[in-house]
Amino acid sequence: MSEVTIRALERGLQVLRTLHANRISSLQDIHALTGIPKPTLLRILRTLNREGLVSRRLADGHYRISALTTAARKHDRHDRVAEAAAPVLDRLCRHVLWPSDLMVPAGTHMEVRETTRMHSPLVLPLKHIGRSIGWLLTGVGRAYLAFCPASERQRIIQKLQKSDSLDDRLARNPGRLDRILAETRDRGYGIRDARFFGGGHKIPPFDDGLAAIAVPLLGRTRVYGSINLLWIRTAFTVEQFAARHLADLQGAAQEIVGSIQAAKRS
Repeated sequence: MSEVTIRALERGLQVLRTLHANRISSLQDIHALTGIPKPTLLRILRTLNREGLVSRRLADGHYRISALTTAARKHDRHDRVAEAAAPVLDRLCRHVLWPSDLMVPAGTHMEVRETTRMHSPLVLPLKHIGRSIGWLLTGVGRAYLAFCPASERQRIIQKLQKSDSLDDRLARNPGRLDRILAETRDRGYGIRDARFFGGGHKIPPFDDGLAAIAVPLLGRTRVYGSINLLWIRTAFTVEQFAARHLADLQGAAQEIVGSIQAAKRS
């Protein structure tokens, strides 16, 4: 007598195996790899998401294995930060309307790992996942460097001192850089340098018309990344915007760090 199998469970496991092998996948990717019809796939993915086995990236809707799973923990630790940040940044965007980016360290630059720009009702230039951003002229870079352990900060600055990028010249002026980072710590948030408009690491600057404030994701012994809030530069001064929304941004950072630490304990 042939064994009876559960077709829905088989398909769910097939989707999980596919996501284990392909860490970030779109619905179309999963459909192409499994042959499962898209309406069925959506039901499976919603179920896996509800059970905490799969999560969905805000920036582009792509799916990934949840950080709650053992397999995901063997992958990039920054993916765990992005997963913890996604629902918090989504709620922050719904509350304040202005969008946010999550940036994580990536050697000589920072890297976009999540963004709510697609979800904000306010049309702003997009930053794609994986986009590189410089350390020294950006609010997110300054927020990270100002609050990370001194030994880590020194390692990053030493790398930047060898760079020929215009964005990294400040690394060769340690006195001025130390003053900027001290001001960032005193203020409690990072801001863009007046020379930074847009672009990214080794990408020519262009005026994106935006301003930003940024805070670190500050854990007990380390910084996990930085998050910002962006707005149209002509709408508010930095001080006006911070008075309105800094507390919201800081609350979001604390919630993200709490989620990361809770996941580590589980």
